Amino acid sequence: MNARTDFYTASPDAMKAMIALEVAVNKLGLEPSLLELVKLRASQINGCAFCIDMHTTDARKAGESDRRMHGVAAWRETPFFSEREQAALAWTEALTQLSTTHAPDADYERLQAQFTPKEQVDLTLAINTINAWNRLGVGFRKMPAL
Repeated sequence: MNARTDFYTASPDAMKAMIALEVAVNKLGLEPSLLELVKLRASQINGCAFCIDMHTTDARKAGESDRRMHGVAAWRETPFFSEREQAALAWTEALTQLSTTHAPDADYERLQAQFTPKEQVDLTLAINTINAWNRLGVGFRKMPAL
């Protein structure tokens, strides 16, 4: 694949806004490991090679195991994730694939059982943010470095 427009240089103000949103999401109080799992799962669904590479690297630096990172793609079939992480991953999939899932009640009930109302909103914002990054990465063919 050939790279397309460099979105950082094409619109620095837009990227400053995205970076500010990312910084804000990371300061909302959700566990960093949970956020990395969410970012990784959404990026897998969206096929964003750049973000998958970045978030596996970041998760590894934060102490996440290779086993769990590889298991994210099949999280329902593994015993590696807590109920809270499973609820977050289910909500991530529901919102990332919104046009087909319509955010099902079962996934919302699972979310409610594990997250406070504030955390539900914070997690949803984190999911929205990684989906926005994925759309930039895939749309403009941002490639991971070799």
